[in-house]
Amino acid sequence: MKTTNYWKKGLKYFGIFIALCIVIFLSVFTYYAFKSPTVTKEDLQSGGSSVIVDTSGKQIVSLGNSKRNYVTIDKVPKQMQNAVVSIEDKQFYNETFGINPVRIVKSVFNNAFGDDGLQGGSTLTQQLIKLTAFSTDVKDQTYKRKLQEAWLAIKLSQQYSKDQILEYYVNKVYMSNGVYGIQTASKYYYGKSLDELTLPQQALLAGLPNAPSSYDPYKHPDKAKERRDLVIRAMYNNNKISKSQAQEAIATPIDSGMRAYHNIQSSDDNNRMITDPYVKEAITEVQKKGYDPYRDNLKITVNMDYDAQKRLYNIVNSSNYVQFQDSKMQVGASIVNPNNGKVIAMIGGRNLQNIQFGLNRAVQTSRSNGSTIKPVLDYAPAIEYLNWSTYHQLDDSKYTYPGTDIVLGDWDNTYQGQMSMREALVGSRNVPAVKTLQSVGFSKAINFASNMGIDVSNSQGLSAGIGANASSLQGASAYSAFANGGTYYKPTYVSKIETADGIVHNYSSKAKKVMKNSTAYMITDMLKGVPSSTGFASYAQISGIHQAGKTGTTNYSDDEISSNYALSGKSKDAWYNGYTKDYSMSVWTGYDSPNSEGVSSTYQSVAGKIYKAEMEYLYNDKTSSNWKKPSSVVSMRIQNNGSKTPTVAPPGSSNYTKELFIEGYEPSNPYSESGYPSQSSTTVSGNEVVTNRRSSDNSTSDSETTTDDSQNGNTDTGTGSTGNNNGNTGTGNTGGGNNNTGGTGTGTGGGGTTTPPTN
Repeated sequence: MKTTNYWKKGLKYFGIFIALCIVIFLSVFTYYAFKSPTVTKEDLQSGGSSVIVDTSGKQIVSLGNSKRNYVTIDKVPKQMQNAVVSIEDKQFYNETFGINPVRIVKSVFNNAFGDDGLQGGSTLTQQLIKLTAFSTDVKDQTYKRKLQEAWLAIKLSQQYSKDQILEYYVNKVYMSNGVYGIQTASKYYYGKSLDELTLPQQALLAGLPNAPSSYDPYKHPDKAKERRDLVIRAMYNNNKISKSQAQEAIATPIDSGMRAYHNIQSSDDNNRMITDPYVKEAITEVQKKGYDPYRDNLKITVNMDYDAQKRLYNIVNSSNYVQFQDSKMQVGASIVNPNNGKVIAMIGGRNLQNIQFGLNRAVQTSRSNGSTIKPVLDYAPAIEYLNWSTYHQLDDSKYTYPGTDIVLGDWDNTYQGQMSMREALVGSRNVPAVKTLQSVGFSKAINFASNMGIDVSNSQGLSAGIGANASSLQGASAYSAFANGGTYYKPTYVSKIETADGIVHNYSSKAKKVMKNSTAYMITDMLKGVPSSTGFASYAQISGIHQAGKTGTTNYSDDEISSNYALSGKSKDAWYNGYTKDYSMSVWTGYDSPNSEGVSSTYQSVAGKIYKAEMEYLYNDKTSSNWKKPSSVVSMRIQNNGSKTPTVAPPGSSNYTKELFIEGYEPSNPYSESGYPSQSSTTVSGNEVVTNRRSSDNSTSDSETTTDDSQNGNTDTGTGSTGNNNGNTGTGNTGGGNNNTGGTGTGTGGGGTTTPPTN
């Protein structure tokens, strides 16, 4: 008796539990149902393409063919209808409420106990709702969304007949290659109307909507055939075709009757030409975020400044601004906002045909960036880790790469002896750059560059100090860190995605501090000298603009020239990286077949001239602000007396250079930059200085410090610390020691090698 009561009581509580679950489910369902988006007949009949707009909201392109051929259901052959229903939802005509409870229960079970995220269970009616009102992104496939999808499917089934629902579906689905709807696809792939297609052709079209890009018959014919054959078997299993029809259709080649691949002509073809490389990268970024821009009815806001993009396009595709070597000379250019990483504009080539999403030379990483790598890999790490000043002395003399007989040459085939780091960087000397990289340490330097978005191969060795494979996008983003005071932002194209149901997702790049403010400022101060009236790239000078920049070329090896003497005196690649506080721009110029043609010396300035033409446009209606010196950087007037020991120029002196030192590493001298007595207590040690004053911008302690300038191929010995003779040892550059408090110095010369010089 007690056992029976327990059972009754248990069943009672179980019933209450089930009832409670049903009440909760219905309450939640009702709540979400009332919050479902409204779906109109116009929405159901509209096309499925996404639109891309720039920062001002101006539409750039629509992803898809605006000339969609809408077809009413009575014009869709019954066999075509059977193909779609058989593969997508064979119970379609039996689903009174537009949903399949059995499939829903199965999907709920799988989602509860599976590891692959929320799964399907969608009927063809629900798929229509999803294509019309919701996102297909996996992270948006929530239970809330599924419940709303089911509710709207129920409503749709009460408002429209099965034929109407099927009509809306076959006209809305994406069919790859910018095509929407099966009638448009029939014309695109076969040049025929639907009623003229064969069974295997209809089956191909019916299978495409499931994964349009994956089953594209032009790009993936094998996968397309597998999908087509799956549709044919589904039709046979659904008793819509005979076994012999199925066998014959499966035996038909996938390209039977198919037209050759061709581009869709669109009303915004002109915009496509102007924006193609940018849009290509933006679409890739959207897809990485989990969306399908060809299917999801998205409004995608990109970081492009369309006017800047259009001007850059006009600059490289005309002779109104810059004279090019010939029509085959190519360009890759990127402009980035240094303060957030947003890609403002991008050019992937010039004189391009109307080929959608062609080669984007702005992001290719198969070409060496020449001397534009020097600030990133050589000199910035030297300032960051070794506390070098802009006056740090380097030796430009014959140099052989360690462990080899390869002699490093320079762009002018000369060596200029002792010079400051500023002179070496602005003059683009190769030997000082490689010696600097050697002093920093290769592993430490490539890690520094990696943090700035440029990956240097470990196997390249010290030669990377004068050129490493990188893209213009990477160059513009890396130099942005100099422009903004030491912060790296990963470049981004997309700022906002709005889904069909009005949900907005905002995106931005995370800031990453990669160097001290002092390092960024000192590099910028030196690079200001490149685009000056007397600088290495005077052709890039812009009046009234505070800017900095660096040239870069890569030359041919002796073997390459011996194979084609026409390449003698030419360069493979010619670069210019320039920046202001508002924009960072990198431009590559060269040829797609560099072993056939190179950039002559006359046209190696084209990259810098493109930069100038674009930057002048960007600053046409805005002012340019200068960089503010950090408190951790000391500016001094250094006497030009031929000595490597930094001596501050006295008041009234006209023979000096203005140099920068890290606070605590400036030379002792009775005169500061202003001419007033200096308050610091320092001594010179080797090429740098020793101080008792703590630096606010590095980890140097209050104790006495000597700078190690080892591996420059020269030695200074016996320098001591202030006020004593501890005999601390450091290595420095060619010739010259010094005789400061507590120590003496002696010097020995450097070694000597040729690799193709860069500048």
